[in-house]
Amino acid sequence: MNKNGSVVTAPATPSSSCRSTSISGVSGVTSPNINLFQEIVIRLMLFAFYFYFEWKEAFVRVIHPEEMWLYKNPISPSYVPLTLLYPAVFGLVGLVIIGYFVRSRDFHDFRSAWLGFSLACTLNGALTDVIKVAVGRPRPDFFQRCFPDGQMNEDMVCTGDPWTVKDGRKSFPSGHSSFSFAALGFLSWYLFAKLHVFTERGRGQTWRLLAAGGPLFAALMVSISRTCDYHHHWQDVTVGSLIGLTVGYLSYRQYYPPIGSRHCFVPYGTEVISPNSNRKHVPKRDEVPDESESDTKTLLEGEDKDSKWT
Repeated sequence: MNKNGSVVTAPATPSSSCRSTSISGVSGVTSPNINLFQEIVIRLMLFAFYFYFEWKEAFVRVIHPEEMWLYKNPISPSYVPLTLLYPAVFGLVGLVIIGYFVRSRDFHDFRSAWLGFSLACTLNGALTDVIKVAVGRPRPDFFQRCFPDGQMNEDMVCTGDPWTVKDGRKSFPSGHSSFSFAALGFLSWYLFAKLHVFTERGRGQTWRLLAAGGPLFAALMVSISRTCDYHHHWQDVTVGSLIGLTVGYLSYRQYYPPIGSRHCFVPYGTEVISPNSNRKHVPKRDEVPDESESDTKTLLEGEDKDSKWT
């Protein structure tokens, strides 16, 4: 990147004063080219997988009368309904990614961000719904869903609305929690990198940590709300959050270096121009060695590049 933050592409003819390298996970190895059509097809397949299991009947787990107290909480509306959650999350992520693209004009980063985010959402949705159907754990308000008149029969046969009962058997893990941590977790990793929260450039600046960690806190509050409105048990929320957090991080790392890397703010495969001149021309802030970049620091020696957001 130049001093304004734009990505600099190496010239076709190498010169004696500079050399071009590519950022990758292993020193000296360039990330393979991305087959965009294949990536889109895979995401569509994951979404179809999610959609199929979203409508599929869950495993009917035997509920003994003596454990019914676990499922006798009152029915209440979601504190964070999907009609609010989806627009808020997609809108926020889109605003950040598009905003950075407008400032940097870096199409490679723009594409990588959307590929990573879409992978996090579709993969998380597929995994979460498969587990929901396989486990079939009743929700905390299942008794009211199953017996809306409050009268439980000996055979434990539900008399409530079939759709409400079917949804009532999909408590584990929490879909709100996994989606929030997958999507907003991805956004936090993205901001951690763009704001250099864990590199020598941004460490110790609290505003960066708070700004980048904000989406994770929002995901945490969404998860907690699912126990407050009696739609999930605490175990559902805990496991769902861990699934989402893991998927979000793995999806991010498919396209970006570690958040502690000196070049964490640019995706894999970005061309970087490093001068062979004396290190005295490198800004002082870049003279500090990046201990977290042990696998690529020899490849990426030279002038560090400025991020648009720093």
